Order: sequence, then structure tokens, then C-alpha cells
Amino acid sequence: MKEPLKKIALIGQPNVGKSSLFNRIAKKRIAIVSDLAGTTRDIRKHEVEVLGRKALMLDTGGIDETNDAIFSNVKRKAIECAKEADIILFMVDGKRIPDDKDKELFYELQDLGKRLALVVNKIDNDKEKERLWSFYEFGIDDENLFGISVSHNRGTKKLFEWIAKDLPPSEEEIALALQTLKEEKKGQDDDDYFEDEEEFEEEYIEEIYEEDDEEQEEDCDDKINVAIIGRTNVGKSSILNALLGEERSVVSPIAGTTIDPVDEAFEYEGKTITFVDTAGLRRRGKIEGIEKYALMRTKEMLEKANLALVVLDASETLVDLDEKIAGLVDEYGLGTIIVLNKWDENMDTFKKFEETVRSKFKFLYYAPIIAVSAKTGRSIGRLKDKIIEIYNNYSQRIPTATLNKIVEEAVIRHALPSPNGNYLRIYYTTQFESKPPRIALIMNKPNLLHFSYKRYLINYLRDNINFEGTPIHILARKKGQREEDNEESFQG
Repeated sequence: MKEPLKKIALIGQPNVGKSSLFNRIAKKRIAIVSDLAGTTRDIRKHEVEVLGRKALMLDTGGIDETNDAIFSNVKRKAIECAKEADIILFMVDGKRIPDDKDKELFYELQDLGKRLALVVNKIDNDKEKERLWSFYEFGIDDENLFGISVSHNRGTKKLFEWIAKDLPPSEEEIALALQTLKEEKKGQDDDDYFEDEEEFEEEYIEEIYEEDDEEQEEDCDDKINVAIIGRTNVGKSSILNALLGEERSVVSPIAGTTIDPVDEAFEYEGKTITFVDTAGLRRRGKIEGIEKYALMRTKEMLEKANLALVVLDASETLVDLDEKIAGLVDEYGLGTIIVLNKWDENMDTFKKFEETVRSKFKFLYYAPIIAVSAKTGRSIGRLKDKIIEIYNNYSQRIPTATLNKIVEEAVIRHALPSPNGNYLRIYYTTQFESKPPRIALIMNKPNLLHFSYKRYLINYLRDNINFEGTPIHILARKKGQREEDNEESFQG
């Protein structure tokens, strides 16, 4: 007997774009689209295919908490529809401030225990993505929050993949997977394995689902782009060769041997690490011709990098140019490791040199310092491990509940200031972006929060969460504040 189709319910207030999304999924104009709130009043049902997998889509009427009998009936039908559904898409307008009606309904839907996504529509461009931070107030996990624009067809693929993951595979997928599995089983000792096709399908249909889950996991970000920067002849090419375990970059005592960045990649701890051995940077007055081009290429590379190795020559005295080069990393907001190359001294000497580096690079106080010797291979393995650790810190997402608890503790320990008698209050805290971590403080008077208190909060966060090697951006904002009105972020 054929199993019934899984049901997907579209729920939300009027005029948030449910009918448009319904039509987008159905690939035809079925639901009426209008700027008039409440155009859809009945529940429309239509069989659809989401990435080749079939489902029954239910489009409910817009829910509006009014005394109007029609809308009261619409809400009742919508809730009933959600109870029947296997998957619920709760849709909100990304151009509006999240309101209490949305939150109340969302929490009611959460209590149903169904697979639930919060779909924020009308995020029409990259600039408007920052509006998503205010919707973390719902307490939604990252994997269940989607910023999309139905009208511009932006962000819908990720949503469709999320939906399809919970739908049974299509007949074509099953047939192809079964055929592949049969071919893999050929030659095994069990000669009568394929006598019962139905038994074969029941036994291995679970494998198909597992393969699909593996594909979803493979979509996660496991690529790290590492920039290697420093003055000419500090040993960047030697460090690259030591990390790769073979000589792939020309090493020479002549300053400026490396002109073009050389991309090299290798697998380590389940990550693909791509190094760019940048051309050595000289003083601006000495940059001529092809080296000027090399500097331009280096900056282009930094825009694409996640992490940077700031290489210093431990056998020489630090100069102002070292500080300027390190400043590029700070400018691009990269995860950072300070690497002391050509290190052959004892630990006491290292402590003294470390103090000098910390004094010179105060803006990179969060970056770990590792002393290595590319020539002997000393601490190269430790440097590889540290790259993985810093990238994990750089790309991590801290749950809103965890951030709120830490910030509340910080405020208890050191109360918010009261500039000119103004009462400041932080409503909640949420991380709305990673690489690097960007954290929003949602409060009543964000423009009155002094940068020194933001620095205190950053330090307190570092005391409670492993953010070693990564900058943290703190932004103070009002509820529903639009990006064009945003206060500049504080980095530390």
C-alpha cells in the first residue's frame, strides 16, 4: 500500500509572502498573490515536488488577531492545519520588526513537536541579511532559520534542501540507489541475494536515507583558507614547505623571491587547508614594478582568507613594518596566529620576546604566539593543530541562550553605566554572524553604551568561551533597528 504524502503547512500573518512561496514550490501560479492583506482565506492543497521529492503543500490563510469573524476562522483553520502537517514553515516579513503576535504563534507551533522552520521573507539582498539578527529573539536554532526573498528567488535552495531532507526519496532515487547497491553486492558469497526484490528494497532503503544524510553533512564548511604574510625573507616559503611536508615554494635568501602567491592545499583532521604563500612585503618606498603588483595580489588574497599566519623573524629586531603588515589582518577581521620563525632559543628568551611582540601588536592580543623552526621542523605539527582550533573558534555559533546567560552574569558583576542619568538595559544578546563572530546587544539606548563597556563584555565572553585567535565584533542596537541606522561595531 502506497504511503500518504507528507504534508507541509505554510503558516503566518497576512501579506508575508506565503502564497508567493507556495507558487514558487509548486512551480505554477495556484495561490492568488496580492498586496491586500488576507487575500488567502481558505486552505489550499496541492501536490508538489521539492528537489524531486513529493509532498502535499498546504497554504493557510493569513492569521490576524482581530475581532473579525473571518480572520478568527482563518486562525482556527491554520492551527488545525499545522497539527495535521509533518513540516511547518512559519513565515514572517523580514522588513518588519518581529512582533508579539508572531512570537506567541511561533511558540504555540513549537509546542506541537513538529519539524519547524522560521522563514524570514523579503531579505532581498546581502545588505538586508543583517535584519535576520532580530529574529534570533524567537530562540530558533541556526539550522532552522532561513532568510529568503521569494520575489528575487534568493535563499530558497537552502530552504528546499531542508524540506527535502525529511521527505521520502523519489522512485527514481530509489531505483538508482538500488541498482548501485546491487552492483556493489555482485561478487559476494550470497548468490541468492537478489531473489526477493521486495526484501532487498526493505533491507536497503534505510541505506538510501543514510547516504542522503551524509550528503547533507558534506555541505558543511570544511575548507580553510590560510594567508601567510610577513616582511620579505622572514621564512614564509620555508614555513609553507614545512607545513606541506615537501618543497613546493622556492626558498632563497634573496629578499622577494616569491612574487606571485602560490596556492597549495592538503587534508588535515577532516579539513581542506589551502595556504597562500604571499609575496614578501617591503617598505612602500621600495615597492616597484612587479612587487607593487604582488602587494595588490596579497590584499586580494586576504579578502578571501579565513585565517592568517603573521610570520616574524625571531632572529631579528621587530620593526614598524611588521606592525603595519599585522594591521592588515586586523583590518580584514581574520583569525590570527603569530608565528615566530627561526626560533632556536630557550624558553626564558621566548618569554621576553613574547612580551615584546605583545607590546608591539596590542591589537592582536587575542592571537596565540607559536615559536617554530621551519628548518628543523620544530613545532610545525603544533602549528597545524592550532590552525584547526582557531578556525573552529572563528566559525563557531554560540547559542542565544548561552550568550544571554554570560552577558547577564557580566552585567551583574559590572553594572551597565548610567551616562547623564540615563538608564541602560540589555534586552537580549544574539550572535547573528560568524567568520568572525558578530554579536548584537539588543538594548534600549545603544548609542549611549561606551566602547569601554563593550570591551569589558568582549573580555568577559573570552573568559567563558574559547575565542582564542579570533576577533569579536560587538554591535549595540535597538529592537528592529534597520541596518542603515546601525551603529558601527566595536571589534576586540
